[in-house]
Amino acid sequence: MTTTTPTPMRARQAGPLTGTISIPGDKSISHRALMLGALAVGRTTVTGLLEGHDVLATAAAMRALGARVEPPQSETGEPKSDGDRLKRTWTVDGVGVGTLLEPEAVLDMGNSGTSTRLLAGLLATHPITSFMTGDASLVRRPMARITKPLTDMGATFLCRSGTRLPMAIVGTDRPAPISYRLPVASAQVKSAILLAGLNTPGITTVIEPVATRDHTEHMLQHMGATVTVDSTPDGNAISLVGQPDLIAGPIAVPGDISSAAFPIVAALCRPGSNVRIPDVGLNERRIGLLTTLAEMGADITYENRRLQAGEPVADLVVRASALTGVDVPPDRAATMIDEYPILAVAAASATGTTRMRGLAELRVKESDRLSAMATGLGACGVTVRVEGDDLVVVGTGGKVPGGATVTTDLDHRIAMSFLVLGLSAAAPVAIDDATAIDTSFPGFAELINRACRQAEGEDGTLDGREVIGP
Repeated sequence: MTTTTPTPMRARQAGPLTGTISIPGDKSISHRALMLGALAVGRTTVTGLLEGHDVLATAAAMRALGARVEPPQSETGEPKSDGDRLKRTWTVDGVGVGTLLEPEAVLDMGNSGTSTRLLAGLLATHPITSFMTGDASLVRRPMARITKPLTDMGATFLCRSGTRLPMAIVGTDRPAPISYRLPVASAQVKSAILLAGLNTPGITTVIEPVATRDHTEHMLQHMGATVTVDSTPDGNAISLVGQPDLIAGPIAVPGDISSAAFPIVAALCRPGSNVRIPDVGLNERRIGLLTTLAEMGADITYENRRLQAGEPVADLVVRASALTGVDVPPDRAATMIDEYPILAVAAASATGTTRMRGLAELRVKESDRLSAMATGLGACGVTVRVEGDDLVVVGTGGKVPGGATVTTDLDHRIAMSFLVLGLSAAAPVAIDDATAIDTSFPGFAELINRACRQAEGEDGTLDGREVIGP
C-alpha cells in the first residue's frame, strides 16, 4: 500500500496572475490512452500525457500486464518547463485484445479511482488472476458499482467488507456480453463495462439515463472499435462490438479542464489578472464549470478552436471578474463532478448566494468532498451549509477572511481548492498535506507562483516570497 509523509503547504494573498499557464494533459484521456494503447497491436505514441502519480500508476499496471510502456527516451530527468512537459512523447507497444499477462505482484493503484475501476473492467474478461490495492484514501472507496456488472459478465471479485480494496479479481475465460442500465451517472462504471466488453464476444451495451463524459467512446472509435450510440426512452445506449483489432497510432492528449479550473478561478478572483491557458479540452460533457462561471459573470473567451484526437480544444483567455451567486441545477453535476470544490471557492468570493444542487456523488470521491468543502470554508469564515445533497455558499463579495488550516484527507482537489482560496483571502490559508496534488497536477504551486511573479517583477511575488509554499 502506498504511504507518504505529509507535506503541509500554505497560500497567501497574491497580486494579479498574468501570462501563459500551460496545464497538464487530461487525466481521463491519459488513463485511456495507456490502457487502450496496451491492447492495440503495434506502437501507440502519446504526447501531452499527464505525468502525475495517478497516470503513472496506470502505466506501471499496464507494464505488469505485459505491455511495454516507456517515457521519452531522448530526455533524462524531469521536464524543465510546462511546455517541455507537453512536448514529451510516450510510447506504448501493445499486446492485443485478449492477451494481457497475469501480473506477478499486487497492482498498487495509489490514489487513482479511475485507474482501479477501468482496469478492473479490462481484467474481468481476461482469464487471469490479479490483485489491487491503493493508498489510505483509495482503500476506503467502495467498488460495488463496478463489481456488480462485471460479475454479471463472468468475473469473480473478493474484496474487503463493503467491497473495498484490497481486491482480488479472477477474470473469466467465458465472458458474456450484457446490457446494463447505470443506476447512477458514472463515466467510470460505463467505461469499466465497455472495456470489459473489448474481450467479450458479441455486443456489450451500457444505458445511461444521464449523459456522462464520453472519452472512452471517442478513443475506442479513434482506435478502430465499432461503437454506436442510440437514443432510447431510458437514455443513451452505448454499444460496443467485442473482440476488435485496435489500431495503434498517435494520440495527442489535450489539456485537462479539471486542472485548468484552478488557475481559471484563481485569475477570476484576483483583481487585475489576465491569463491565457492554451490547449484546453472542451468536451461538451466536461464543461459544466465553464457554463456555470459564465452565468456568474466570468470573463472567459475562447480562441483557436479545433479538434485534437477527436476532442474539441481551444485556448482560454481569463480576466478577473466580479462574480455573482447562482443556482446550479442538479442535472449539471455529470458535466462538472470534479469541479465543485473549486466552484465553491469561486462562490465564496462572489456576491450573493450560490446553491449547488444534487451533489450526492461528492460523498464517495477521494474524500467526502461535500463535507470537506463545507467544513473548510466555514473554518475560513465563509457562511456555508449542507442541505441534504445541496451545498449552499453565501458569497463574501471578495472578502474571504481565511486564516484556517484545512484537512485535505488525501484529496488533491480539496488541497488545490483551498490553496486557490488563500490567494484571495485576507489571511493565509494552510492545508495539512499537499502530497496528493501530484496525482493530477504536478508543478501546481510552481505554476501559480510563476503566474503571480510575472505580474510583480522578477524579484518574486509581493515581498519576494512565493505565494504558495511551505
